[in-house]
Amino acid sequence: MLYSQYTPDLIECGLDEAGRGCLAGAVFAAAVVLPKGYRNDTLNDSKQLTERQRYALRDQIQHDALGWAVASVDADEIDRTNILRAAIHAMNLAVKKLSLTPELLLVDGNRFYNESLIPYYTIVKGDGKYLSIAAASILAKTYRDDYMNQLHQQYPQYGWDRNKGYPTAAHYNALAQFGPTPLHRQSFKLSKPSETTSNKAVATPSKSELTSPNRLKQRPK
Repeated sequence: MLYSQYTPDLIECGLDEAGRGCLAGAVFAAAVVLPKGYRNDTLNDSKQLTERQRYALRDQIQHDALGWAVASVDADEIDRTNILRAAIHAMNLAVKKLSLTPELLLVDGNRFYNESLIPYYTIVKGDGKYLSIAAASILAKTYRDDYMNQLHQQYPQYGWDRNKGYPTAAHYNALAQFGPTPLHRQSFKLSKPSETTSNKAVATPSKSELTSPNRLKQRPK
């Protein structure tokens, strides 16, 4: 069972992204503020759920949340910056779109740079630990899946309705046959990698990004 809160009294916002490892399309992120003491025994990391469960939970999250927002950063910006910065920027954009201002951000992962003055914690595998982050993972995943399903209508040969832009064998085969679209991430390796190489772009944050002044160093008691 996931934790409902990280602190006893702050307005917390869970943040997560989807599509960071894809070869094509935007990266999406979501921000979710759940009521204090919120419980949902089904809510979990989106990767642990079926598609039907994710979409059912999306409706429930949007109904129950005090606030939620989804944002994205397109492939052009991913190529101009890098995928890490783009994913984190999408999280910040989602926070800015919220109808209320949270007092603490709970960020899935171990890297973040903050575009606001809101304190934050980074939590490795947070989508499997805290309900608000799990909720954000579900919104980011389902909204990105909807987006890739729409793009599939433009470029059906790449199978984006099935692979959602991820590096599957069929996706690589389509790239080899038809070449990349304007929606592919040119900074990524778009040919099938060997067993000793990776298709993902590597992005390393600066020291200042990892030591933002409003990053909280200690876990609350």
